[in-house]
Amino acid sequence: MDHKGHSMAVRPVDHVDTPQPASEQIWYTLDRDTTFQHLTSNQQTGLTPAEAAHRLQQVGPNELTDKPLKSPLIIFREQMMNPLVLLLVFAAGLSALLGKVDSVVAIMAIVVLNAALGVFQEYRAEQAMAALKQMAAPLVRVRRGGQVTDVAARELVPGDVVLLEAGSIIPADGRVIEAANLSVQEASLTGESLPVQKSMDALAKADTPLGDRRNMVHMGTSVTFGRGEAVIVKTGMQTELGRIAELIQTVEDEVTPLQRRMAEVGKVLVVAALVVLAIAVIIGLIAGQTLDDVLLNAVAIAVAVVPEGLPAVVTIALALGAQRMLRRNALIRKLPAVETLGSVTTICSDKTGTLTQNRMTVRVVDVAGEAIDLDELVGRGIDGLIRANGSAPAPHKAQALVLAGATLCSDVVVEHDPDGGLRLLGDPTEGALVAATERFGIERAPLEAVLPRVGEAPFSSERKRMSTVHTLNRQTSAGPRERYLVDLLDAERQPYVVLTKGSVDGLLDISLSVWMDGIEVPLTPDLRARIEEANNHLAESGLRVLGMGFRYLTDRPQNWEPETLEQDLTFVGLVGMIDPPRPEVKSAVEVCRTAGIRPVMITGDHPLTAFNIARELHIAEAGSRVLTGRDLNRMSLDELEAVVEDVAVYARVSPEHKLNIVQALQKRGHIVAMTGDGVNDAPALKRSNIGVAMGITGTDVSKEAADMVLVDDNFTTIVSAVEQGRTIFDNVRRFIKYLLASNTGELIVLLITDLIAGMSLPLTTLQILWMNLITDGIPALALGVERSEKGSMKRAPYAPDESMFGRGLGRHVLLIGLTLGVTGLAFGYWAWSNELAAANGKPAWNTMVFMFLMLAQMGHALSLRSHRESLFALPFFGNRLLLGAVVGTVILQFIAVYTPFFNQLFNTNPLTLEQLALCLGLGTIIFWVSEGEKLLIRRGVLR
Repeated sequence: MDHKGHSMAVRPVDHVDTPQPASEQIWYTLDRDTTFQHLTSNQQTGLTPAEAAHRLQQVGPNELTDKPLKSPLIIFREQMMNPLVLLLVFAAGLSALLGKVDSVVAIMAIVVLNAALGVFQEYRAEQAMAALKQMAAPLVRVRRGGQVTDVAARELVPGDVVLLEAGSIIPADGRVIEAANLSVQEASLTGESLPVQKSMDALAKADTPLGDRRNMVHMGTSVTFGRGEAVIVKTGMQTELGRIAELIQTVEDEVTPLQRRMAEVGKVLVVAALVVLAIAVIIGLIAGQTLDDVLLNAVAIAVAVVPEGLPAVVTIALALGAQRMLRRNALIRKLPAVETLGSVTTICSDKTGTLTQNRMTVRVVDVAGEAIDLDELVGRGIDGLIRANGSAPAPHKAQALVLAGATLCSDVVVEHDPDGGLRLLGDPTEGALVAATERFGIERAPLEAVLPRVGEAPFSSERKRMSTVHTLNRQTSAGPRERYLVDLLDAERQPYVVLTKGSVDGLLDISLSVWMDGIEVPLTPDLRARIEEANNHLAESGLRVLGMGFRYLTDRPQNWEPETLEQDLTFVGLVGMIDPPRPEVKSAVEVCRTAGIRPVMITGDHPLTAFNIARELHIAEAGSRVLTGRDLNRMSLDELEAVVEDVAVYARVSPEHKLNIVQALQKRGHIVAMTGDGVNDAPALKRSNIGVAMGITGTDVSKEAADMVLVDDNFTTIVSAVEQGRTIFDNVRRFIKYLLASNTGELIVLLITDLIAGMSLPLTTLQILWMNLITDGIPALALGVERSEKGSMKRAPYAPDESMFGRGLGRHVLLIGLTLGVTGLAFGYWAWSNELAAANGKPAWNTMVFMFLMLAQMGHALSLRSHRESLFALPFFGNRLLLGAVVGTVILQFIAVYTPFFNQLFNTNPLTLEQLALCLGLGTIIFWVSEGEKLLIRRGVLR
């Protein structure tokens, strides 16, 4: 018999020509028979094992394919091709020619260390594909050759008939062919917060969004209720999950703002190095220096130009920032994301589970035209409605009855945790009703003991309602609450009562009366209009609305058909439910707006629900524009780019839509953060400048595609992370100021000294490396953990194309670098011309320059704790690490100057106390120049 009852011949499908490619069919528009014809299969027997094996050879296994990853060797080679690294390699080569083995070893050690750090940072194998694979069911119940058997999911082919039940993981994309209360949780794929009731009816529209394809099931989703059958139409990379996997593979990682700015710094340094090297060589040749001296000076200058410690300092500063973020529940997976957060201009947020709590909650109880907020009811409590004598104020009787009826007329399983918590297993909508009733003080167990269920008419998507039949258990002692509710139903007058819940329109069609103030009154057109108006109002507010009614029965039903039970009802009232916003999100959104960040909602949910949630959170306003997936399908990328900055909510969108939205925003110059927790979010998470996944509700796929994971699923953690990101970028600017100003000063000293006849370079290659790594590197690291500046979240983020040298950084480097270089040069020339002797009788001038530069840099580091505030206005122990770094660096410098081993290694000589005092006194000049610049900034003279 076919599904219409007609007789038909049945035989297993044996070897036939391969069915038409799945991608060419719009399966949800085909009826069941036509679907099987296209697949050359049938429902009763499925495919034969031979035909299944033949098709498996043709279409391949039902699994997701991987994209090859770069090997560590390739990444290392790319790191070595950096222009600054090549400059250092060139310097090492010159040192080798000159026989300076110690310089070669030191320079190449730095090169290899920096390259290794780069490899470690970049080589993080993408696990998104592995996580996607884990979502597929390992074994599936399939009908083959007329027999039901368990088959490995990877061996499924188009035409296979699979059997589904509660708990099943959908193994591939299929067309539903049987559905008995079949509900599938698709939130991770479509963004729909509720399980989707499945049907086998064909759909009329070919452009039906993914979330509305009620007759399809998709790989990676799960059955939450009921049972059914589906015929597989797409497998592997052809499925919706496979399409997302392909999107993940094709998305290229975005270059972060910091990476762009650091590349800019690198280009400037390379150009400067080449110019300075050319000048140094010309000067040396004109001055008549030997070729060895010219090359030796070139090595020293090349080393002085390159801030060798910069890559390591940046990486370590980002890692320290990531640790601080983890303490605030933000787990950083990719280090550049630490700084990118501070540059974000737009946050594209998924709704379900990110902005909302991902659990249905009853918000409104409406009876007799009186809508009451549930929180208000809970505030009063059941005892506020039921007086001590068991009676209640008339207006609240129906509210109590609606909640009690909803509790009894449900299949959800209630479990109480040892700590007093409530666990609800089953349909989320029913769970919301039971949870509301429990919050209200009406417990289900004692109520069911007094009114036990004796029969039911299960829910069906065609009727859009369910009914349960109850009788009074007079042997059970009832408390005042249960007795009150029994009295409301007048259950002792009639032995049986039918409770029905479902769509309001459907209930009104089978109702004859309305229960008002404890009295049944006829359902007049005016009363029906009032109820329908209340229903429409709640629906337009984004709530899911259910009605509740009842009828009495004098005898136990002999016929349990719905048509027999569901007639002549008394309509009691309706409830409005919603997946509510997280309570902390609204304030986080306000902080974002103050910080110049625009939040946008992107969801697979219904536009009305999405817009109302967005409006409640102040993401959208009354007149804000909303675009749906259908709207986006009709728009070109250029058209989307033209309006993308005006849209607050995107609803019913697909993974491709999310990608297009992110790309359109990026084309408009935005740094985009995308938050999400579902499989459908993964491509956009990877394409965005920073992807933010949820740690608790998020899928493995979304976490692996993201740059950052919120450990507590709290939207406010993003705001905290953004503030940390801005602080970290400010700190990056701090130590770049520090390092480049120091290198500029060293370069000036070396270059101009080369012009003075008879005066050798004051610094050796090893001394320069020591300064760049120790006296520059250690304080720079400490500057990387400085606290945030005041008002960091009350200013707009840095523009994505803004130069690293903007906002005074370039000016500061030149100012301090010139001051440091000229002062050091003058000091060294004075000591050299006066032939000052060190404590051991050897020349002291080069060691005095070495010591002066270090002490001057320590004062500079202390001043850089703030870009505008005076050091004396900051807490003295506000950055203990910097204080320790300064003290530690000074101690190391003293070891380098006052111990025989390092005297020989670094070509230094111990200074006298007077010479040391001169170095210290002169070194404070840099501190005061930096403080003077900040004074001018505070007064508005400088920016």
